[in-house]
Amino acid sequence: MANASVTKNVVATPIVTDHGDIWLLPENSGDDLTLKSPKQKSAGLPAVLNSVRYAWGEAGVVRGTLPLLQLNQKSGTDCPGCAWPDHDGKRSSFDFCENGAKAVAHEADTRTVTADFFRQHSVAQLSTHTDYWLEQQGRLIEPVVLRDGATHYEPISWADAYALIASELHSISTPDRAAFYTSGKATNEAAFAYQLFARQLGTNNLPDCSNMCHESSGRAMTKMIGIGKGTVKLDDFAEAELVFVIGQNPGTNHPRQLTALQASKRNGAKIIAVNPLPEAGLMGFMNPQEVSGMLGFSTQLSDLFLQVKINGDIPLLKGIMKQLLEWDDADPGSAVDHEFIHQHTAGAEALLADLRSADWDTLVDRSGIDRESIRTAADWTRSSTKIIICWCLGVTQHTNGTQNVCELLNLLLLRGAIGKPGAGPCCVRGHSNVQGDRTMGVWEQPTEALLNQIQAVYDFDPPRQPGFDSQRTALALHRGDIDVFVSLGGNFLMALPDTRFAAEALAKTRLNVRIGTKLNRADLVAGKQSLILPCLGRTEMDMRNSAGSDGPRAQFTSTENSMGVIQSSQGKLKPAADGLRNEVAIVCEMAAATVGERAKNDWQAWADDYDLIRDGIASTIYGCDGYNEKVRRPGGFYLPNPARNRDFRTNTGKANFTVNPVAEQSILPGQFAMTTVRSHDQFNTTIYGNHDRYRGILNARRVVMMNAQDMRELSLVSRDRITVTSHHQGEVRTLHDFQAVEYPIPRQCVAMYYPEANPLIPMAATDASSNCPSFKHTAVSIVKSPTS
Repeated sequence: MANASVTKNVVATPIVTDHGDIWLLPENSGDDLTLKSPKQKSAGLPAVLNSVRYAWGEAGVVRGTLPLLQLNQKSGTDCPGCAWPDHDGKRSSFDFCENGAKAVAHEADTRTVTADFFRQHSVAQLSTHTDYWLEQQGRLIEPVVLRDGATHYEPISWADAYALIASELHSISTPDRAAFYTSGKATNEAAFAYQLFARQLGTNNLPDCSNMCHESSGRAMTKMIGIGKGTVKLDDFAEAELVFVIGQNPGTNHPRQLTALQASKRNGAKIIAVNPLPEAGLMGFMNPQEVSGMLGFSTQLSDLFLQVKINGDIPLLKGIMKQLLEWDDADPGSAVDHEFIHQHTAGAEALLADLRSADWDTLVDRSGIDRESIRTAADWTRSSTKIIICWCLGVTQHTNGTQNVCELLNLLLLRGAIGKPGAGPCCVRGHSNVQGDRTMGVWEQPTEALLNQIQAVYDFDPPRQPGFDSQRTALALHRGDIDVFVSLGGNFLMALPDTRFAAEALAKTRLNVRIGTKLNRADLVAGKQSLILPCLGRTEMDMRNSAGSDGPRAQFTSTENSMGVIQSSQGKLKPAADGLRNEVAIVCEMAAATVGERAKNDWQAWADDYDLIRDGIASTIYGCDGYNEKVRRPGGFYLPNPARNRDFRTNTGKANFTVNPVAEQSILPGQFAMTTVRSHDQFNTTIYGNHDRYRGILNARRVVMMNAQDMRELSLVSRDRITVTSHHQGEVRTLHDFQAVEYPIPRQCVAMYYPEANPLIPMAATDASSNCPSFKHTAVSIVKSPTS
């Protein structure tokens, strides 16, 4: 860190915009922090009761219940929550979790945001409220516009909204002065149409939420096994002998995964949990679909909990592999699968040399795991041939996130635990269709194969220059290099690091457009003009007047889960209001207004008949031939995954080992490594409530979880008010009026909630390979507030 620090991007003051002064992190008035002991098990009756309470409270008894019965069924609605897969065979009639119930109830909300609401509230006034309050105002039901210099949104017709978008896009000096952001909840049809629209316009500026989460996973897997997706299927969990769960909190973020882990345990597998925080979902699971689970009896999941320091994954994994190699050197073939390595891999010699030269004291110190625990994990790995490694953002969101993923793949390859039943990498995606968006071509760095196929099918030469990812889009916006920013769902502002910088960036556009179901803070930090286009939720009926039909015909969409299955999804609920359009139709109608006259495809026909879009997908996207027929099959179909069959389509034609160094120590004396986490009452940037039930933190989100001994050294006790300052390359960013909470976390490590902690995270702190922001490792210092 430089000697002279520069304070910047503090959110204690509002952003000055043409539409008023906008607050970015308003105080959570009425905070009444309550602390309880962290839970030791998850789900069970409390999860069921909370699901029902939230669903009925948001949507009413009927509207809150019916979608849950259709959720994740073969002829029903794909859950808009996480991307955990569904069983290929028979499914439970209640195949949803608390997370999914909240997501469904959130979009089935019976409250509506009308024109009167916007007349009564200026954007500046709205910004004084919390993100939770904004979401709680209800569903958006008609297009609204914030005009140049105006302080309030006002209604606008759909035709005029599309005309405004077309006019602004036609007036930009180059197509690259527009950017098209995608949320991971966008369906395949919407995503495919969206990327085609952007490329017909002439840009590859297609940032998406995966740039900020699993981009590191895709880069690592593509380099090492030839495909940017995991190879595991759901049935593999029942065959596994050992399962690692690394950098993940399934009890909150992917609750249905617990059923798969329970199946592993009941079939004799051991489970090793690796995480800086002990999470209820990593310990015990009360299966709510079983009588015993409803009565409070749990299955112990983790056999070994390795509480690593933040970003201690590489030294831990390197330690496990070093121990395996030491055993194998003493007894060749006892711990390393030499036959698999010889036949199917390249680069093993460099990895083995790196492991032999690794220093044990460094690995133990930097991981935070003692030598005996590493030896135990290695012993279980040595005795298992069927190994699954699951991971999520605790692994990927670091400046060395790609290397973290590479190292866990090294471990699998060393044991030959890939390309066979019960084994392989399991990249656990968050958003319900983030994997599908990338399959459909939403990527700022498209392959030549995709661009050539687009050219052949749609008779135009798509742009070849790589576009901006999410972080680079924020930088370009801040420089004034983007005039029009379109967001297909999501909350771009609050998903980014360095919140003030991101807000300053968005405020510089000529036009912001967001397609969504509810109001969020990104709608308040507008450029000269801003449009909000309301859309249907995934659980709502979508009726369109297709060409040749006698009347309105029900449309359906499709998504891809974490394990490469594409399935249909059809809403059955009555829409929240007449006139609402599906995001698919909105994208197509925008395109019709903007590029329709020069497009080979009939955009308006696509808006009215999604089968036409699926025909386009079949003609363009690898593995999607016969899409319309296959997606109508109960349960859908698997996309090709050559690595499942040990067909590694890399530059060597084999799986590639990599050498990944232990990250340099960047936390100075008096500082802490800060990681962001989600509470149990949220999904990404969407806040359902102010409770974190499993961690025992209630009624507050502006908290910092700290080690007890670290707190004593700072003369802190729980509930003390504190100031948190981040440090990066001579810059400091400061947040005031947070509360300290004693929590079982390793020393010199702290945890804060996302997105409240995002203002502390530097925009420039990203992974060198994936450019994924480092949400999980930021150097911070903490002082007691004078008023505490």
